This record gives sequence, C-alpha cells and structure tokens, in this order.
Amino acid sequence: MSGGAVGVEREKPTPKARVRVLDTLRGFSILSMVLYHGMFDLVYMFGVDLPWYRGWPGYLWQQSICWVFILVSGASLHYGRHTLKRGLVVLGCGLLVSLVTAVGMPSQAIWFGILHFMGAAMLLSLPLRPLLKKVPVWGGAAACFALFLFTKGVPYGFLGIADHPLLTLPEVLYSTPFLFPLGLQNAAFSSGDYFPLIPWFFLFLTGWFIWAGLKDKAPRSTKRPGPLGFLGRHSLLIYMLHQPVLYGLFWLLNLAGVFS
Repeated sequence: MSGGAVGVEREKPTPKARVRVLDTLRGFSILSMVLYHGMFDLVYMFGVDLPWYRGWPGYLWQQSICWVFILVSGASLHYGRHTLKRGLVVLGCGLLVSLVTAVGMPSQAIWFGILHFMGAAMLLSLPLRPLLKKVPVWGGAAACFALFLFTKGVPYGFLGIADHPLLTLPEVLYSTPFLFPLGLQNAAFSSGDYFPLIPWFFLFLTGWFIWAGLKDKAPRSTKRPGPLGFLGRHSLLIYMLHQPVLYGLFWLLNLAGVFS
C-alpha cells in the first residue's frame, strides 16, 4: 500500500487589501529620493558641476521628497498592528546607517537622519494615539501644520514662519551636546542627513490627522501593485541599499573616465 494520503485542497490565502494611493505616493517619493541622492553623489563626491542642484531647485526638490514621505508615513499609522516592532526596526536601520557612515564617510556621518526620525516618530505616536483620537481631525491637522511651520527654524535657532525668523531662541538651549534629536544642535554637531523631531514630528502628525479624515473614502485593492506601488511597499529595503548601489555604479563610471 502506498504511503501517500489523500490530500485536501487548501484554499489560497486571500491577499491583504492595501490602500494603493499610499503605496504609490511612497513609491514616488522613494524613487525621487534615489534620484536626488544620485545627484548628491555626482555633485559632492565625483565633482560633477550642477549649479541648479546646489541652489533653490535642488532645495525644493529635497523638501518635496521629505514632505511627501513624512506625510505618507504619518498617514500609514492608521494601518498595521505592529507599530512598536516597525518603529524599532526602522530606528535600528537608522543606527546601522550611523555606524556605516561614521566608519566609511566620517565627514558625512549621519547621526539623526530620516530613518532615525521615522523610527522615533512611530514609537512616540504609540502613547500619544489615545489623545490624538480625541482631537477634531481637521483642527488637529491645521494645528500640527501650523506648529510645523512655526518651529521649522528651531534647528537653526529661531521660531518663525517656515524659513523666515520671527523670534531668536536663547543660545543656552543649544549648549547641550545630547539634544540634537530634538533639533537643539550645538556648534560641534554635524550630520550628513538631519531630521530632528522638532519640527518634523508635527508634519508627521499632520499626515496622521489628514488621513484620519480621508481614510474612509480611500479605496483598497488586492490587485498586484504597479511599479510605484511595488517600490512603496519595499521602501525601507530600497533606502538601505540604494546608496551603496549608486556609489558603486558611479565609482565604476568614474574609473572608466566618464566624469573626466
């Protein structure tokens, strides 16, 4: 008698429905970030002269990337049940980036970049969530965005309207070397990528409030994601790998004399 048993056909698990607009926006942002960092490598590491990149066009490009990414990340907190685990993983990836850049590129070491911020923001949101749910959605969004604009100059020593100073902050706030995660960096602090909790946590919360008002109208889909949606669903992996890949590619091109 053969040892095989009559098998019962198992049902395939139903794919989890996702909000495709968030995946798509995140994918667009991560793609834009890869291109921006590629330009950064060309300009600051391989000496390619791109004046527009150093000026306002480059600044506005950089700001558009981080604004979209942070708003979408705040909105995404409405989904998923493992915010603590996710926050610790992202923060751990940020610490790994700090280690690698401190060893490999000390002058461009990243001590509190976008991953450090994102991980810390996720963790901070956990105890705040019960309180946030009691705040009127659109009032909360408006208040958090106003606080973001008002505190955007804190890392540079002032309060104001976005980049326009209205009030200079006391220098003593910037005398402690360990408050840089809050935006209170002393004169000796330097980070190749810097996203302190003040002001960016307010933009993160703005995304949370905005999506609280829109999520019931956002369609979900179990269909296979498009290219941008695919990138959005794997944004952390792409972030961790893109710079080594870009640098290696540009190093080979430079070796071949392309940038000469």
